[in-house]
Amino acid sequence: MLFQVGGQGARPTFFEMAAAQQLPASLRGALTYSIGVLALRRPFLHKVLDYEDEFFALLMLVLETHSLRNTDASFSESLYGLRRRAAKIRTKQADIRSKSNDGIQHSSLEKRQRVLSVVFLVVLPYLKSKLHSIYNKEREARLQASLWGPGDERFEDVDYFDEAEASIASRTSTETEATIRTRLAKNIQKIIGVCYPWLHATTEGLTFTYQLLYLLDATGFYSVGLHALGIHVCRATGQELMDTSSRISKIRNRERERLPGPPWLKAVQGALLKCTYAVLDYAQTGLIAAVFIFKMMEWWYQSAEERMSAPTVYPPPPPPPPPKVAKDGIPLPPDRTICPLCSQKRANPSVVTVSGFVFCYACIHKYVSQYKRCPVTLMPADIDQIRRLFHDM
Repeated sequence: MLFQVGGQGARPTFFEMAAAQQLPASLRGALTYSIGVLALRRPFLHKVLDYEDEFFALLMLVLETHSLRNTDASFSESLYGLRRRAAKIRTKQADIRSKSNDGIQHSSLEKRQRVLSVVFLVVLPYLKSKLHSIYNKEREARLQASLWGPGDERFEDVDYFDEAEASIASRTSTETEATIRTRLAKNIQKIIGVCYPWLHATTEGLTFTYQLLYLLDATGFYSVGLHALGIHVCRATGQELMDTSSRISKIRNRERERLPGPPWLKAVQGALLKCTYAVLDYAQTGLIAAVFIFKMMEWWYQSAEERMSAPTVYPPPPPPPPPKVAKDGIPLPPDRTICPLCSQKRANPSVVTVSGFVFCYACIHKYVSQYKRCPVTLMPADIDQIRRLFHDM
């Protein structure tokens, strides 16, 4: 039935499927926000945020594997009372006439379908998230290059302010030399930057097409992944929901009976399994509560109009490159604490504002008074452009 909103029949409504599909994204947002708040008091939690994709993929791997094994449904589908069933098209006309009119029968999932379901639910979203982050970095680099020029030209020179910065700049210039590894990484990033928009548009187009066909009752598959696996998502019957707990208890008892070793070792392993199952059950409940709280806070603190009218944040401009040494200028000494004019340890260090290089005050005052220029870059300068440095590293 078109635009079905009721709860009759085994076929879930479009809104049930959409809610189940959006639950993992809401769960990730809730966890990221919660960990970010806790990291303000516990700085070590920033490590979790640095590896957010890996942490969330590992969490979903445990939840999806546990849910598919016990309920034949994903974590989000099981919360909405949905189950996954293998769809097999019957070819015999007698079976078609004697049973349903759609020519499709359903059975429980096979082991291969459970494994592939985990791949589609966990592995592929993780890879897409990593590709999306690489694409964003490549796009930001292109944006910076278009606004402020290529990065290699901006940072190829050495900063001449102090010895620590000089060592950092020299190490950076050494690391950015053209090596096979860096070239390969840059080429891969460029390829991803070019191909990812097309890949993203293709996947989003297929997703929209399948969802539209599902809404119009033209197909029984809500997504291209379910179609590739040959799986229909059905609404669980009341008897199935009642039998779920007994089925889970039977599976867990069977696993405890299969534990190897003497009786005392079996008892210890059984207690550990029982604790593990209890943690998983409580984790599911806690995650759903986290999603609900996160959605309530998101609705309360930020409206849709504010999100749409938020200004675009551009990357900050990079620092300007240091001026180059003139061909006829005084060369810079290797030691950054030595005055280029007197070749001695700087006394009363002072800087010429037109170039930024540091000299002794007496030396630079005498030179600028006589030649009216910077001794290193030969840029025009005046005595008023000499500034005393009160903090010299």
